[in-house]
Parts: sequence; structure tokens; C-alpha cells
Amino acid sequence: MSETSELREMSNEQLHATMAETRKILFRMRIQAQTERLDVPTEMRRNRRQIARIKTILREREIAQTKAAIDQAIESAAG
Repeated sequence: MSETSELREMSNEQLHATMAETRKILFRMRIQAQTERLDVPTEMRRNRRQIARIKTILREREIAQTKAAIDQAIESAAG
């Protein structure tokens, strides 16, 4: 299973917790990058992309929820 599909299966609370943890890791890696060499430099890119994926999924859900609310309001006004 791909990483994105695993993220999509998570609840919003799990996504927020994952994003917070990934941000902490990224922060530590940035400090480590400034003070010494990183063991795996590509790990920073991987963490940045994971944060972006999580934000994208959360935004998609927000848009879908807003659209559903608008559609419901239109149906109740028309009916």
C-alpha cells in the first residue's frame, strides 16, 4: 500500500498527530543539518513531502465537507 493511501485511511485527528510528529522530526533534522552532517539527507525532503501530503488531504476533506453543506442547504431551500 502506498504512503498516500495509508494517510487517506487515517482520521483527521490521526493526521494532525502525524503532522505534528513529522514537524518535530523535521525541526530536529534542520538543527542537526546546521550543526553537523545528516546521516540521510533525503530524509528532510521525505518529511517535507509527508507534511505537504497531510495538508493536501486535510484540505480536500475540508472542501468536500463545505461542498456537502452547501449542497444540503440548496436542497433544503429548494424543497
